[in-house]
Amino acid sequence: MSDLRTTPLHERHAALGASFTDFGGWLMPVRYTSDLAEHHAVRQAAGLFDISHMAEFLAIGTGAAAYLDYALAGRISSMKIGKAKYSLLLDELGGVIDDVIVYRRGDDDFLVISNAGNRALVAVALAKRLLGDVVLTDVSDDYALIAVQGPNAREIVGRTVGVHNVTPALADLGYYAWSSGTFQDAQLFVARTGYTGEDGYELLIPNALAPALWDALLAAGAPLGLVPAGLAARDTLRLEAGMPLHGHELSTEILPAQAGLGRVVALDKDDFVGKDALEAAAAASDDLPVLVGLAAEGRRAGRAGYAVFAEADGGEPIGEITSGALSPTLGHPIAMAFVPPALAEPGTTLYLDVRGTRIPATVTALPFYRRTA
Repeated sequence: MSDLRTTPLHERHAALGASFTDFGGWLMPVRYTSDLAEHHAVRQAAGLFDISHMAEFLAIGTGAAAYLDYALAGRISSMKIGKAKYSLLLDELGGVIDDVIVYRRGDDDFLVISNAGNRALVAVALAKRLLGDVVLTDVSDDYALIAVQGPNAREIVGRTVGVHNVTPALADLGYYAWSSGTFQDAQLFVARTGYTGEDGYELLIPNALAPALWDALLAAGAPLGLVPAGLAARDTLRLEAGMPLHGHELSTEILPAQAGLGRVVALDKDDFVGKDALEAAAAASDDLPVLVGLAAEGRRAGRAGYAVFAEADGGEPIGEITSGALSPTLGHPIAMAFVPPALAEPGTTLYLDVRGTRIPATVTALPFYRRTA
């Protein structure tokens, strides 16, 4: 793994005894203690994640809003300053190159955050779509990104030594919005977004100050149950929350509507990359597989790639699991899979091939888990 990239927090992870894995070309902590302990900490208190492998792009210029309206599937021009929006970067055929979050920092100033493994593809696609005087800058290598997720996240960030001048105040910050502040006199970007199904914050900080911010957050959060958490817990958390992962529930072979993301696409916009293909595909949409949740009993969980059948015996596979695990929060197996629309009604019984044994599973509306506060 010597050719893998490391984040500015790598030494902190090693000192904490983390196990590492290759994730999108980065050497990332998969766990520190146990997957279950870290997962439960996020649901019950808080978890601290290094997500510095994510990619960040700035789009600045008088035509930036119109440019992003064309480049992305959502209506970015309708965003208010201080808000965030989940969107999709599509190819000409309507497939998903990546899912992104866009933050409006000013009238003509936007931050786009994409997945680490797709950084090069996103950079090329966004550059090809440039309009007018917009300047696109890849700032991924300049910043670290740290996530604090869980019911105690606000109190932890609020009591972190060195964090000052957060405006709007955390108590006034809505979901999918951001604040500006400082940490040790450097600019700090605090977004109320996340990928766990819990409330929380993602903090963007210059690389040089990332270790100090990590330490300060851990110190502030220790009395409140904060623990460092790795990619294994992050994956089971996002699965419980029904959140898609590119390469599993999203790809260039999957249209947004198939993945339950038709609402993200503003088909009434004048034009955007992929619009013609999506309009043409709408007529055949009744025949395309759609993403469903599947809940089973017992302890044997289906995993990505396992076949899904309509019958307990015989027959050909009618789908394939994209993500699956034994849910730590719910205590039973859950999965997501693409199946024919005729078999996608909640309550339908399907069968998961788990190492040669067909396990009954019930089609369930997503998400599997939703926080109550």
